[in-house]
Amino acid sequence: MPFGELVCGAPGSGKSTYCYGKHQLFTALNRPISIVNLDPANDNIPYPCAIDITSLITLQDVMDEHGLGPNGAMLYCMEYLDANFDWLEARLKELGSDAYVLFDVPGQVELSTNHEALKHIVQRLTKIGFRLAAVHLCDAHYVTDAAKYVSVLLLSLRTMLQLELPHVNVLSKVDLIAQYGDLDFNLDFYTEVQDLSYLENALNTSSPRHTALNMALCSVIEDYSLVGFETLAVEDKASMLHLTRAIDRATGYVFVPPYDAPAPEGTLEASSVPASTRPNTFSLFSSAAGPMVGSVGDVQERWIDAREQWDAFERKEWRQEGEMIREAREREKAMQAERRGKSGIRERK
Repeated sequence: MPFGELVCGAPGSGKSTYCYGKHQLFTALNRPISIVNLDPANDNIPYPCAIDITSLITLQDVMDEHGLGPNGAMLYCMEYLDANFDWLEARLKELGSDAYVLFDVPGQVELSTNHEALKHIVQRLTKIGFRLAAVHLCDAHYVTDAAKYVSVLLLSLRTMLQLELPHVNVLSKVDLIAQYGDLDFNLDFYTEVQDLSYLENALNTSSPRHTALNMALCSVIEDYSLVGFETLAVEDKASMLHLTRAIDRATGYVFVPPYDAPAPEGTLEASSVPASTRPNTFSLFSSAAGPMVGSVGDVQERWIDAREQWDAFERKEWRQEGEMIREAREREKAMQAERRGKSGIRERK
């Protein structure tokens, strides 16, 4: 059974950057990953693309042929992909049943909030066996403004109700949040969507004429009680691993390494059958069913409260790691030279 992520979010939220970072991370971990570009306007793809919608249709061709603007042409492209889903299905089958697929979705928010084409594509992907989670990226700097934060909450809630998938909302670029000013509350207030009545003063200051409307919107969000956020700094390995684990828990994905992969004794089943049919109880109870490691307080300390100290600490760790690698290589060279000497190989005089 193939698993995957539907990566959505507003333009500039970091979707393609996230897909590229996920590809680098999974490649380093020897986990399978394939990325599908569903944005017909994306002509500067940073990641290796397994399937590209531009092989089927491009935004510029639609604009030229039908005289549409960029937004109308984008909707047309998604409807065209929906009508020609067999093209996508055939190429997905080539990836195999053990594939882990990231679908990089266009940034037009109406595709994931009210237009039916993307929803139909998701439903058809589910019918052919995909276990998907929606990963909705929102720029973290919106939490520095109460009105923008409420707007992001409404957008996230509407996307959750529209796509009807296991959903992981993400505050992306959290490493840049300090550039936009101080937070009124701790970061966990925003990620856990705590009592929104505390935002009343800030909302009244920014838009005093719409006090009742602001609080009514907050009430709608709290009545559903569905929205919460993970955080992401795409260049930070710990942040990427934490988010990966949260997504794996949402989809139920348990990574099963090859049977001959180096691993502690007892953690892998000694069987050569495909990973999708081979049990791995160790991974299930140690990762998928285990507790999440780390907290939002750690994220706040790392990127907001003590960023300079953490940067200095990490630079020191990197230097020590580099020295350890260099010393290990020197020891290996010395051992190779010693083995050559013991084998009787001598230099000619």
